[in-house]
Amino acid sequence: MATTATQPKAVKDVKVFTFVWEGKDRSGKIVKGEMRASGENIVNATLRRQGIVNPKVKKVSGRGGKKIKQQDIAFFTRQLATMMKAGVPLLQSFDIVAKGHSNPSVTKLLLDIKTEVETGSSLGQAFRKHPLYFDNLYCNLVAAGEQAGILDALLDRLATYQEKMMAIKGKIKKALFYPVSILIVAFVVTAVIMIFVVPQFKELFKSFGATLPTPTLVVMQISEIFVSYWWLIFGSIFGAGYFLANALRRSEKLQFLRDRLMLKLPVVGDMVRKATVARWTRTLSTMFAAGVPLVEALDSVAGAAGNRVYYNATKRIQSEVSTGSSLTVAMQNANVFPNMVLQMTAIGEESGALDGMLSKVADFFEREVDDAVDALASLMEPMIMVVLGTVIGGLVVALYLPIFKLGAVVG
Repeated sequence: MATTATQPKAVKDVKVFTFVWEGKDRSGKIVKGEMRASGENIVNATLRRQGIVNPKVKKVSGRGGKKIKQQDIAFFTRQLATMMKAGVPLLQSFDIVAKGHSNPSVTKLLLDIKTEVETGSSLGQAFRKHPLYFDNLYCNLVAAGEQAGILDALLDRLATYQEKMMAIKGKIKKALFYPVSILIVAFVVTAVIMIFVVPQFKELFKSFGATLPTPTLVVMQISEIFVSYWWLIFGSIFGAGYFLANALRRSEKLQFLRDRLMLKLPVVGDMVRKATVARWTRTLSTMFAAGVPLVEALDSVAGAAGNRVYYNATKRIQSEVSTGSSLTVAMQNANVFPNMVLQMTAIGEESGALDGMLSKVADFFEREVDDAVDALASLMEPMIMVVLGTVIGGLVVALYLPIFKLGAVVG
């Protein structure tokens, strides 16, 4: 009679910690080190097997690290690619990069991944356990590199991709940050004038005993509203911003409306469209060159587009391609891509060099984004000066008109 052996349940998600240790080796020399393990007993047992005598083990607190940014991940990817190309073993590369990083949070993350690889996980699987830092595109490319035996080349391509994406995002933020920050400062300055300065002039004008000009009366009326309801005005602005930010995070419909509006804005919309197309084509080129199947690659491209309009369009393209349509026809049906992109994609499909053509398209649109950012900066500076001059200058003139009138009467 056959018997069924009871298999022990696999222990999942064993929590590991960082320990620092100090002890003496067999020759009596003092040695120090760092180790990742689930407990202090395991560290002591491991050190005894290595011949370390009377080790002192201390658990390192996980607190104190800075937030892990996209720049940290891109820098780590570039370092890992460089070391693997130089022939440094994978685990040793992780050790070198982790211990050389200035951010303890990054060190902990990399040592966690190294521990997972040491316990039998593939590198792609280890990255997938940290979705906050490694998205599907990243994990898919690493998995493709492992399967094809070209992990160093794929990591190099991935690092280049991340650097280009960060450059595009940085340019867009730079173009939008300046005008937005100036407008916020202008609003705060205007509010301060309305709440603290205008009431002083109001008291002064009461002693004139004359009819005030209409602009002065309007400014005083606005000032009274600010003085009486400043808490409601500022509370409404911050409350609306907080509510809108939360609503945008939760509602795909609102994200779609926001992104569609961004694409229709004058000047800014054209720049955002070019940046999105550059990101879209760069992502698909990178995935396709790595040997990822087109339908699967489009799934990652949709998430990397950074725009809900292009996300929805990419999902439609993916559906059409999966049913047998060519990529060019599906992109044409989506009606969100410039004619040049469609023509280059068609040439790439016909010649069998789709990744190369898409890479050239991405290069072209990245240069276009550079030019658009420079043009926007040149255009916004005089416009902002006009707006600020009108607002601040109008307030000053309105406040001094009664004084000018009084001077004319006295003269």
